[in-house]
Order: sequence, then C-alpha cells, then structure tokens
Amino acid sequence: MLTKKEQRLRRARQTRIRIAQQGIARLSVNRTNLHIYATLISGDGSKVLASASTAEAEVRKELGGAGKGGNVSAAQAIGKRIAEKAKAAGVEKVAFDRAGFAYHGRVKALAEAAREAGLQF
Repeated sequence: MLTKKEQRLRRARQTRIRIAQQGIARLSVNRTNLHIYATLISGDGSKVLASASTAEAEVRKELGGAGKGGNVSAAQAIGKRIAEKAKAAGVEKVAFDRAGFAYHGRVKALAEAAREAGLQF
C-alpha cells in the first residue's frame, strides 16, 4: 500500500509530464501544516527562477509571527509575492503545478492571488 505522500506524488507525476511537454515555466506549490511554499521553475526544469514561502523571515513578520503560515490569508500573501517575483524575473505565463494537492483551500487561494497579481496560467 502507498503512503499518503507517495499517493500525492503519484498524482503529481502525470501533471508534471504534461507541463514539461508545454515547455513553459512551472509554478509549483507545496504545503505543510505550518507553511506554504511556491516555486517558479524554468520551462526546461533546470533552474529555480523565483520562490516564496511563509518560512521567510520578512513574510513571517508580516503575518504576525510563528504559526501563522498555515492559513488562507498567508497563502494569498505568498501568491501575490510569487507573482511579483515572477514579473521581476521576466515571466508572465506559467503552468500551475499543484503537486498532487487538491485545488481547494490554501492551494486555490495562492493560485487566485497570483492570477490577480497579473500572472497568467
């Protein structure tokens, strides 16, 4: 039997194959109970162009200290932040990679905030 993590990664695999064929930058999301992470990966998958997470010191200060990174408002802040960093890196269009997580709650909030900040999926 597969573990919970293995099941999630199995779900993520097919999406990542499809995104790799498109050859555009990938916005990958990872969430833990305490934090949410967003990483912008180049179209060929060779390098990280930008990243943002609730584990960053200045973001934690903004959110009001430790233990505040695991909610929807934190995810929205990270969505906005990754969109700004992507624009600074010269990326307008990305493929959204939810990494096997359900498009719901924090993952959805991050995606919608990134869209509002001008990133195209």
